[in-house]
Amino acid sequence: MIEFKGIWKAFGDKEVLRGVDLAVQTGQILFIIGSSGAGKSVLVKHLVGLLRADKGQIFLDGRDVTNLREHEFYEVRKRCAMVFQNSTLFDSMTLLENVALPIRKHLKCSPKESARLAMQRLALVEMDRVADRYPAEFGDGMRKKVAIARALTLDPEYIIFDEPTTGVDPISARIVDNVILELSRRTGVTSVVISHDLRSIFGIADRIAFLYKGQLRLDGTRDDFRQSDDPVVRQFIGGFADGPMEV
Repeated sequence: MIEFKGIWKAFGDKEVLRGVDLAVQTGQILFIIGSSGAGKSVLVKHLVGLLRADKGQIFLDGRDVTNLREHEFYEVRKRCAMVFQNSTLFDSMTLLENVALPIRKHLKCSPKESARLAMQRLALVEMDRVADRYPAEFGDGMRKKVAIARALTLDPEYIIFDEPTTGVDPISARIVDNVILELSRRTGVTSVVISHDLRSIFGIADRIAFLYKGQLRLDGTRDDFRQSDDPVVRQFIGGFADGPMEV
């Protein structure tokens, strides 16, 4: 379980997070949603030490990781992998080489063993049959699948997806959704998805946390959001231009 307790974060005089309390249950697909600038990515970056909270605590399976030193975050990052919005694959390497690289670096495996383990990760996202091809040969959805395979190299218990469907076409977005869902079903990995893609949110989320003005506005199931009478929630999920939301 991941727990954020009373997290505050400001950049200069702009308060982005204002006392956020959120628990991520093991095995769930949790979507953290909200408008641009609501603090979604800012919140999860605290978990892996990319940002430090001004106030509050973060716990990973009961361990306080709020103020770890940089080298102590290695173990946290091994358990909590991040898939960033851009796939960040090396164009000069094959798909297999892209996934094998972190295995060789972190596990100190031989090239042969690294390739074998990389093929296993590519198989999880159904990209093993094209492992010898290059990223430029594929569209955004397929490259994102390879980025997810690379995130799986150290067998994380948690994967954080930062805007995984932003900037991709609708078909590629659904491919990514299916990969996240299948990983959860087949491996039991816990997924935290930062998104404002309503089709993804209402397609695969077990639970949804809505951030607004730096605070948690609603934390619940898809049905909780569909049935909510909160005008801010209703405006967001309806995609209406008119309403009480300040963006």
